[in-house]
Amino acid sequence: MSNQAESMTAQVARGLEGIVAAATHISEVDGENGRLTLRGYDVNELSGRVTFEEVAYLLWYGKLPNRAEYNELCAEMSAARDLPVPVLEALRVLAPHASGMHILRIAASMLSIGDDDVDNLDHAQCQRRAARIQAQMPALVAHTWRLKNGLDIVPPRREHGLAEGFLYMLEGKEPSQARIDGMNAYLVAISEHGLNASTFTGRCIISTDSDMVSAQTGAIGALKGPKHGGVPGPVLKMLHEIGTPDRAESWIRAELAAGHRIMGFGHRVYKVRDPRAALLSAAAEKMVALTGDTSLFDLTRAVEQTTVRVLAEVKPGRDLYANVELYAALILHEVGVDSELFTPCFAIGRTAGWTAHMIEQIQDNRLIRPSAVYVGPRGLQWLPMDIR
Repeated sequence: MSNQAESMTAQVARGLEGIVAAATHISEVDGENGRLTLRGYDVNELSGRVTFEEVAYLLWYGKLPNRAEYNELCAEMSAARDLPVPVLEALRVLAPHASGMHILRIAASMLSIGDDDVDNLDHAQCQRRAARIQAQMPALVAHTWRLKNGLDIVPPRREHGLAEGFLYMLEGKEPSQARIDGMNAYLVAISEHGLNASTFTGRCIISTDSDMVSAQTGAIGALKGPKHGGVPGPVLKMLHEIGTPDRAESWIRAELAAGHRIMGFGHRVYKVRDPRAALLSAAAEKMVALTGDTSLFDLTRAVEQTTVRVLAEVKPGRDLYANVELYAALILHEVGVDSELFTPCFAIGRTAGWTAHMIEQIQDNRLIRPSAVYVGPRGLQWLPMDIR
């Protein structure tokens, strides 16, 4: 049988599309109906009612915490927020030379420092390690940002929750409640989303019986790519270029005519509006009502409406609607986070889901090892170097 014939008989799922690679209790992404379920809860049931720490506990332990469990988790994460001295010293040297996801990938790889039992994959140990990694991610992002910009590190405060603590470490001042609520809503919305590229990477790494810090670092590397997590910054750039709602249609049509993708629209799974876009839109609307400046929110909503209409005309049948990145860009901007940190902030929130999947993979582990179909030449003959 020829190579071509062999490749035709084997069913190659490019990008593993349509391949079921895991059975999970963690989340369900219903692309046809636009629903996201976390451990049995529709994400709409949780939005605006729970803190990010509660969602993290839900993902790690399979249930929402009671008051005692919640307080214990918050105390555990608060105590873990201080980075080890060797990590801080390394960040001071490295941060001026890298930025964004590059420095976060480097920094995350150092989280094994201070964890003398990092290779222990015991279930309870992994749950505690998940809380530790989650607690330290905001510190990594905030500290490296400040160091890169010539500012001193702001040590964390024990009384802060994760969202409040991140903004405090980033700026060195107490954030307003509106900004804390906006950041918390963002982190809840993006905490977990099934077997996406970064989550799959983390599960692949942990399936080798490697450690959670290595899996976390690999997941960050996967998230960095613009086809996965690197889009919120360009979304904000797009909104600024459009400028006003009346310019939206001409700008969008020009981009499509040039063969460019419209950032913040379309999703590999969702065939309707991304439910996380709805959550973040509602959170942003609540936030701008408090701040009094609705201009960017109004522009974003107008751009969404116009883009969906134009895409339906230009690309009929493609089911291209707003995804999470459109309103993620808006809410992070309203919270006051620099666009360079949009994807690192995504990594902070998604750490809850990544680590939950690592824990689940370890519980019923089998080395992830898919096959490939060879379609290259055969029968080549070796020739000496001088006559090749």
